[in-house]
Amino acid sequence: MSPMKIIDKWKQYSKMSDLGEIARRKFFNNCFDGALTCAGIISGMFILFLANPNLLVPSNVIITGFATALAIGISGLWGAFLSEEAERKKKIRDLKKDMVINDEDGEEKEIETGKVKKISQKKRKSQETIITKSENFATIVASLVDGGAPVLGATLPLIPFFFGESLTIMHFVSSYIILVGLLVYLGIFLGQISGGGRLRYALHLVAAGVVTLIVTLLLGQVTG
Repeated sequence: MSPMKIIDKWKQYSKMSDLGEIARRKFFNNCFDGALTCAGIISGMFILFLANPNLLVPSNVIITGFATALAIGISGLWGAFLSEEAERKKKIRDLKKDMVINDEDGEEKEIETGKVKKISQKKRKSQETIITKSENFATIVASLVDGGAPVLGATLPLIPFFFGESLTIMHFVSSYIILVGLLVYLGIFLGQISGGGRLRYALHLVAAGVVTLIVTLLLGQVTG
């Protein structure tokens, strides 16, 4: 099968299973979760850095942040696959029941010729196969998005810490800039979905990041 035919088939499966809406929602929610989780980790490391600049090195932040990102990603992937699989199996069962009822109602109105019945059964089986394939496809893609989005959201702010052997305040400043940029992008993403209000969504998400930073710093002061 040619790549174009495969892509066309994937598009058909996506449309049948309403994958686009589900994937967009999962991408935003989980990328946002990953970004704020990383913001909390970086803020905690920043508190330690301010207390003792020689206590940490960039690799400490990278290992802690990346390990957390992987944990969130694996949790999202595993949990999403199981929940999506269960929900979509239920959906397939319900659709099959409806199709059987509709077929039986249709056959009662037709002339009983065995031939009409065979065509109806063949058509129903074909529809069931397409529905099953589309739901299986949606389960896999939705799970990958659910697992990949938080890893992306948590990994991007760690990029500055890959540069330099000693930890400096510029590492944290650069990381916060990336975080703000990521939150603004997610806000614009939401604004495009809703059809307006991009600035409002962006400000809401940046505010969430600022609140995370403030709460973490306050906790650091209390525990310190």
